[in-house]
Amino acid sequence: MEVDLEPKVLDTSSMTEKGYEEFGCSHYRRRCKIRAPCCDEIFDCRQCHNDAKNSIEIDPFDRHEVPRHDIKRVICSLCDREQDVQQHCINCGVCMGKYFCSKCNFFDDDVSKKQYHCDGCGICRIGGAENFFHCDKCGCCYSMMMKNSHKCVEKAMHHNCAVCFEFLFDTTKEITVLPCGHTIHLECVREMERHSQYSCPVCSKSFCDMTRVWERLDRDVASTGMPQIYQNRRVWILCNDCGENSEVNFHFVAHKCPICSSYNTKLTRGRIATGSSEIMKTV
Repeated sequence: MEVDLEPKVLDTSSMTEKGYEEFGCSHYRRRCKIRAPCCDEIFDCRQCHNDAKNSIEIDPFDRHEVPRHDIKRVICSLCDREQDVQQHCINCGVCMGKYFCSKCNFFDDDVSKKQYHCDGCGICRIGGAENFFHCDKCGCCYSMMMKNSHKCVEKAMHHNCAVCFEFLFDTTKEITVLPCGHTIHLECVREMERHSQYSCPVCSKSFCDMTRVWERLDRDVASTGMPQIYQNRRVWILCNDCGENSEVNFHFVAHKCPICSSYNTKLTRGRIATGSSEIMKTV
């Protein structure tokens, strides 16, 4: 018998809508629970399982996450009948989730999220399939607005957020893509900005327009005199924005990249510029 694997959305006027939005957890509104195949325990959803099994109270050796594609059994929240994964309860007939994906074994009554299944990602995402595209090189979905402009980074979301260390690929939080191509939680970016941090935590490139900041540093450098012993000292710097190494005058305040005019630079350790007569005399 042929099985339809495509996600379905049902009409709310159906007789099977009993208990609609009355059941669920903090993660999803749904009318069923899952039996986790990894530990054979019952939870409201996959996220509830992962939160419980990865808490600080759990022995590190016992922490684990439930493999969503391996879920085989669900329990109806209205009649408590345990059964194989399916959209309608075989006992009371209730629809256990207006959105149902048999590929991910996923149920959700809140279809305002515009859930859709991405075969490329292998999981369900939100926001509407018409608003996103899957990039095979990045291995994830992006907004259609970025289709012709995003910078490809292989497996762009298959890693932890560089700020909070939550795995990005299947996170339920909003994600943003920085100009350098690295991905991070939007809220984590905002938290960095609140602490005056404006460079990517992965590659250190500036992720916003820093023109006004560089102009202020120009004034600070110009108004800060250097002691005589440092006036002819030269150092090597690496620019985090353009990636170029340059030889510049040493300064207490900051070092400006002569290539792109950025102050997002760092001293190159262990390298002495040959143009520094004071250093050569010392040597």
